[in-house]
Amino acid sequence: MTELTELTARETAQLVAAGEITAREAVEARLARIGEVEELVGSFLRVDGEGAREMAAGVDRKVAAGEDPGILAGVPLALKDLICVEGREITCGSRILEGFVSPYDATVVRKLRAAGAVFLGQANMDEFAMGSSTENSAFHPTRNPWDLGRVPGGSSGGSAAAVAAAEAAGALGSDTGGSIRQPAAFCGVAGMKPTYGRVSRYGLVPYASSLDQIGPLARDVGDIALLLEAISGHDPLDSTSAPLPVPRFREQLGKDIAGVRLGVPRECYAEGMEPGVEAAFRGALEVFRELGAEVVEVELPRIPHGVACYYILSTAEASSNLARFDGVQYGWRSPAGETLAGLYESTRREGFGEEVKRRIILGTYVLSSGYYQAYYGRALKVRRLIKDDFDRAFSLCDSIVMPTSPTAAFELGARAGDILGMYLSDIFTIGVNLAGLPAISVTGGFDPRGLPVGIQVIAPAFEEERIIRTASAFEGAAGFRDRRPVLPGPRAAGPGPS
Repeated sequence: MTELTELTARETAQLVAAGEITAREAVEARLARIGEVEELVGSFLRVDGEGAREMAAGVDRKVAAGEDPGILAGVPLALKDLICVEGREITCGSRILEGFVSPYDATVVRKLRAAGAVFLGQANMDEFAMGSSTENSAFHPTRNPWDLGRVPGGSSGGSAAAVAAAEAAGALGSDTGGSIRQPAAFCGVAGMKPTYGRVSRYGLVPYASSLDQIGPLARDVGDIALLLEAISGHDPLDSTSAPLPVPRFREQLGKDIAGVRLGVPRECYAEGMEPGVEAAFRGALEVFRELGAEVVEVELPRIPHGVACYYILSTAEASSNLARFDGVQYGWRSPAGETLAGLYESTRREGFGEEVKRRIILGTYVLSSGYYQAYYGRALKVRRLIKDDFDRAFSLCDSIVMPTSPTAAFELGARAGDILGMYLSDIFTIGVNLAGLPAISVTGGFDPRGLPVGIQVIAPAFEEERIIRTASAFEGAAGFRDRRPVLPGPRAAGPGPS
């Protein structure tokens, strides 16, 4: 039999449900893999081996009793460290929440439990999802499994690296401006940002509530479809959740795309794009043409303004959302504050990292009296214009295809002093969040250094089926799906975390 860590989520669930392997065996294989490579990669903040084994035992009892174990029977998953899991520590990659134990499950967690999934632990992330490299984690950076001297992307870098390193069969992340798609691209895996409202945000610690969306990361598009089915659906606990039925996304796998019109924005050939990324993207377009798709040029003229718009709106929302971390209700409380105001000030100064402080300050500024309309009000208008650009483009095509990032994974520390350069990492992903659209990143090729290059497929709102169909057809024809990073020899072998 194939090594259990080489199985897709679909294969794992099928074998567990059929009784050919046990959920416990699937989990032990992943825990052993974590024991082998985690010291090198640093995908996780916390691994709960005993909790995972208990969940696996519950799945195995259902199989033995002849009950339906669920569509994700025994599938070992990593969860980004801002998705609440009852009884587990959730820190959002921040010292200010160190030691906080969630008293409840997020809706997506409840859905995954019902589907038979098993939770391995909390994946590393940029603090409060603010970053594009996972270097902003308050605990440790995560390294890219393709090159341990490079970043995995962010802010869901731990989730993407865990899948790429075969530590997990799949993962959940969150995407506010590209935080699922960009690390998926850097780590050579698939990652999807669903339509805003497709997946409940209840139990997701917010960064920017009008932009945040939970989504899956996995080895391939087939697993993305499976995970998306499991977590989608209306939730009365989330007022932004759309009251729509959940399609059977897996039915789109393997369908041809002959005659599909794919729009390529002329703006995607931006200054600063690495030659290797452009070459991989042009090669991907040739694959689409060979599959019978028609590639047409479209325009998204306001894409270059998306970064400025995003960093006004998202930081304004972050300024409000993060006001709850004050040292009074939960999380870190500074011993230095002698007055209530002093407690607030010292707790936030000590608990938040530099990037979080930077964004809170910026967001507070753009919301302040005298500047609100000049910045926040104008950014809202630009956001609407960006959505209008996408609407016009979709009148000419079925889906849009463009690079996920203008570069492949950069070296750790390379952009530590280049804040603007770091923010521009998301220039191709931000517009999708501003417009509330669904998009997936899949591996579109490799650059001359052997680093993965991601391409995005974007569709109109609630048209994830188009994306699954198009991306799976490409993935099957391109031949990149089975390429895996080769990690150095393990430093710590053994049965895995306890």
